[in-house]
Amino acid sequence: MKLNGIKPAPGSKRGRKRVGRGFGCHGKTAGRGHKGQKARSGGFHKVGFEGGQIPLQRRLPKRGFTSLKRNETAEVRLSDLQKVGADTIDLAALKRAGLVPQIALRVKVILAGEIKRKLALKGLVVSKGARAAIEGAGGSIEAPAAPAAQHGRKEKLKKAAAREGAAGNKAD
Repeated sequence: MKLNGIKPAPGSKRGRKRVGRGFGCHGKTAGRGHKGQKARSGGFHKVGFEGGQIPLQRRLPKRGFTSLKRNETAEVRLSDLQKVGADTIDLAALKRAGLVPQIALRVKVILAGEIKRKLALKGLVVSKGARAAIEGAGGSIEAPAAPAAQHGRKEKLKKAAAREGAAGNKAD
């Protein structure tokens, strides 16, 4: 047997049906039936169209949201910390080990698996169970620095009003 001699079994491959080429082979309507939207060229409606009835995706309520911080926070298990070679573990060490993505800004250690060696965590958020397990193994945890206060819309409006008031006093 040679590769250039291989052919499909007889009858396994049928030719394409050529419609609309005379009365002998689905001529005239070409298998589309008589009249109506589906008989016309371009006569198909959009996906999900239900004939004017409110479609399913509009009948169902909107639910949930996409968090803008989803890529900033990562979770790490205790069993993953066991694999890191360093004794002092911080965000940079976890990124070097490939346990968290490079774009992560904060990491939370959760209680999953077990830890058998002494570790020092710096700047990582730790769950209650994970904290108990790490301290039980003789490790220590240094809490992350508090983030800078984020000013909401009300604070910004107050500051703007204060600035306008100060500017008005200078004009007098």
